[in-house]
Amino acid sequence: MTDLNSKPEIDFPEGAAPEQLEITDVVVGDGAEATAGATVDVHYLGVEFASGDEFDSSWNRGQSINFPLRSLIAGWQEGIPGMKVGGRRKLVVPPHLAYGPAGSGHRLSGQTLIFVIDLLGVS
Repeated sequence: MTDLNSKPEIDFPEGAAPEQLEITDVVVGDGAEATAGATVDVHYLGVEFASGDEFDSSWNRGQSINFPLRSLIAGWQEGIPGMKVGGRRKLVVPPHLAYGPAGSGHRLSGQTLIFVIDLLGVS
């Protein structure tokens, strides 16, 4: 059973990084549904696909994050709509939907990223 009150763990991925966004519902929520124009309240964990190294986590800061989907990377803009409050979703985001190709100026450019996102609220 998945505990949505604790930081998720991500198993080290096997095989090649995907070229398209992969969306997996770990837990399907039963609350309000996130839409493309929504503002979301989430807890999340992000790791690099290639190394499994964690690069960011709202869990480590001890508080969720609230922001409009339209201000996030394309992988989140495409991967969160349809998710319901109370759910946990895993997104495997290729570089073109994250921070762009290597050399784009962001420290994570060129990287395929894995996020586990808990949807706590939508508005």
